[in-house]
Amino acid sequence: MGSMHTGLECHPDRFDELGRFYAERAKGGAGLIVTGGFAPNFAGRMKNEPGTFERSDQVKDHKKIVDPVRAAGGRILLQILHAGRYGYHPAVVAPSAIKSPINRDVPAELTSDRIEETIRNYATTACLAIEAGYDGVEIMGSEGYLISEFLAPRTNHRTDEWGGSLENRGRFPIAVVKAVRAAIGNAIISYRISALELVEGGLTQDETLWLAKEVEKVGADCLSTGIGWHEAAVPTIAGAVPHAAFIESTRRLKEVVKIPVAASNRINLAEDAARIISDGSADLVSMARPLLADADFVNKVGRGRSDLVNVCIACNQACLDHYFTDQVITCLVNPRAARENEFSDTLAKAAKRVAVVGAGVAGMAAALEAGRRGHHVTLFESAPRIGGQFALAAVVPGKEDYGLSLKSYEAQLADAGVEIKTGVTVDREALKRENFDEVIVSTGVTPRLIDIPGADDPRIVGYNKILDGTVRAGERVVIIGGGGIGHDVALFLAMETNGRRQTREEFFERWGINGKSKAHPPKRQITMVKRSPGAFGRTLGKSTGWILRQELKDLKVRQIADARYLKIDREGLHIALPDRNEVLPADTIVVCAGQDSDRRIADAIAASGQTVHVIGGARLAGELDAKRAIYEGAILGNRI
Repeated sequence: MGSMHTGLECHPDRFDELGRFYAERAKGGAGLIVTGGFAPNFAGRMKNEPGTFERSDQVKDHKKIVDPVRAAGGRILLQILHAGRYGYHPAVVAPSAIKSPINRDVPAELTSDRIEETIRNYATTACLAIEAGYDGVEIMGSEGYLISEFLAPRTNHRTDEWGGSLENRGRFPIAVVKAVRAAIGNAIISYRISALELVEGGLTQDETLWLAKEVEKVGADCLSTGIGWHEAAVPTIAGAVPHAAFIESTRRLKEVVKIPVAASNRINLAEDAARIISDGSADLVSMARPLLADADFVNKVGRGRSDLVNVCIACNQACLDHYFTDQVITCLVNPRAARENEFSDTLAKAAKRVAVVGAGVAGMAAALEAGRRGHHVTLFESAPRIGGQFALAAVVPGKEDYGLSLKSYEAQLADAGVEIKTGVTVDREALKRENFDEVIVSTGVTPRLIDIPGADDPRIVGYNKILDGTVRAGERVVIIGGGGIGHDVALFLAMETNGRRQTREEFFERWGINGKSKAHPPKRQITMVKRSPGAFGRTLGKSTGWILRQELKDLKVRQIADARYLKIDREGLHIALPDRNEVLPADTIVVCAGQDSDRRIADAIAASGQTVHVIGGARLAGELDAKRAIYEGAILGNRI
């Protein structure tokens, strides 16, 4: 399991939760686990809060992480990460005083004495890690953190022995590895290396290969590959990135060293991992988010049931976006992640007959957890297939993995003994005749239409009809609404990929390797319009929203804010802006202006006096959120 920040690294009082989280992955078959990064000193912290491992009194807290993993039969490395200019606090340092474009603070330039001290700090942290019981350490040398900053001309403008030539710029990482090796003897040293920098002024491919060989010479036992800097204008881990897109860079590294090389980044399927190993592209595969999505990933694959793996959809909504907003991470498709103590795995004392009405994500999650607890569950869905809003999202470019997630849900539900009835509409009387012990209603939402003159125009259509293929849009499209669904619909109509995933070649042609994007011509002329003032996309995911905004910009999607809708006639949509009125010609007008809860059956059941549990969009349509809906469903299903 590759390193990922959980948000718990800065809270020693919660290390028991972190130990439980990693132990679940060890039980699930992960061969080696790497922690989130711990800083070797105060200046190296990621955030303005504790997050270092530099003192002997901290060893006892780290045993809370190590001991559960060892008890579960796992092996674990501590990652040592000096954030450099990426630290979000006033004490940031770097090789040169050059501000990061994604940070507010200008770093202080490290003196030669402080560089030497920092090298010693790495060695001290490594020693403490071994004392705490870790099997070794991983030295974070990629993704734009301090070691990357020493190596790259982009960030190292020094003229002393630590800057200038490649040999001088490489002096710091080599010294760190040497010092750590001398400090911990034969314990494992993994070095995380940037296989591909994706920024101008980063290491070239030849320079990276040189570094790999030098790191091997001075004591690294394996190389773990990272891709891109955090400031790179090229997506690296979002759904828009094709599976295993960067594997060729890993292969080139493997060709020049004798130590094992681990591949990473957008490898979320067992078959991709197996192919990478079998074709010699890497010796190991490092997965972080896929093991967040399914702690039992390895065991399921090992027993020939990869169909049961809960697929990571690379949405980042509950992992990276949580971390960047100072929340503990979890997983949208696996709400158990980092909440292991909230769920029970024991069979219920009495098996109940449970009806779940509505097979959107909330209903699927509730049915799955209830089935795993031993209840007899029937899942009813009026549509021909399960999935609800997830099924609609699966056709949006970059969200194709949502469809894989639904296939996984189908297999998991069957494995849990849940009976699925699609194309079936049930009512209060039908449920009463079946005499269910518990009824869960997760009927989701219905798109909200607009109420202006001309709202009955046949050109007006709800977003669901566009995404499910019921209606094909014309050449000129106006989208009413500037939220996440409006952005998805705009991308869907502008690209019209018909569910085809982008190839690696298309991805690199589109984004380049230094973020010099090449726009592709749009399939339609699209205008987005919203009532609220201000920029579009402010509610999009923190780690993925920039990608969608760039895509729509390159596709020449026009965006109009602070508009009042006046009427619709044969000319199009008439709007009033603060300084003028305008008519937006349209062959199709797509309404993405919110949703209303579909509570019809829930209200009917409640009116009869029968107890009903209402979850997901049926409970609360505002700010529709799959993360919230899946958690609600899972926790209810687990506790019935």
